[in-house]
Amino acid sequence: MLRRLLPFASVLVLAACGGGSEEAPEPEAPSATRTSQAAAPAAGNPEEPHGSASTPAAHNEAEDEADDESGGDAEAILAALGGDYANADLQNGARQFRRCQSCHTLNEGGRHTVGPNLHGVVGREAAAADGFNYSRPLTEAGLTWDVETLDHWIENPREFVPGNRMSFVGLRDAEDRRDVIGYLAVETAE
Repeated sequence: MLRRLLPFASVLVLAACGGGSEEAPEPEAPSATRTSQAAAPAAGNPEEPHGSASTPAAHNEAEDEADDESGGDAEAILAALGGDYANADLQNGARQFRRCQSCHTLNEGGRHTVGPNLHGVVGREAAAADGFNYSRPLTEAGLTWDVETLDHWIENPREFVPGNRMSFVGLRDAEDRRDVIGYLAVETAE
């Protein structure tokens, strides 16, 4: 019975938080894994929310255009993160981010939902997105979202900053955390 209800869990969460009138956007998955070909940030109509539906032909053309224009950018962004981030699997990062998208948006200028918009989050001060009401513990923590801090936060946000309002239980797998942080860095680079 529980397995039948799991697909509806995100809908119930959104409805309970007042966000049930719109379906959360799905992130666009990069065209290939990081190890075989550099993935590029999604291109598209700036009027559409990140990952909004379009015709398959338009999606493929936009993705190919983005690969041609900024494929090297993904490599440079991941290399700049240091450590093992050059090996991040951006497709897995996009899959892992699906857990986050019920509460967060990624597009530049995107709206806040249950959680803040994450555009440009890597390297930004914590609790600094204009227009979002952060919890006092997170505001007072004095954090900067560098890769190490993001890794600890995504692993277990409740333990990392006790008393914060983020209800996510965390991502335990280190490679999944690396991949989602790499994906965030590439997709939200400013």
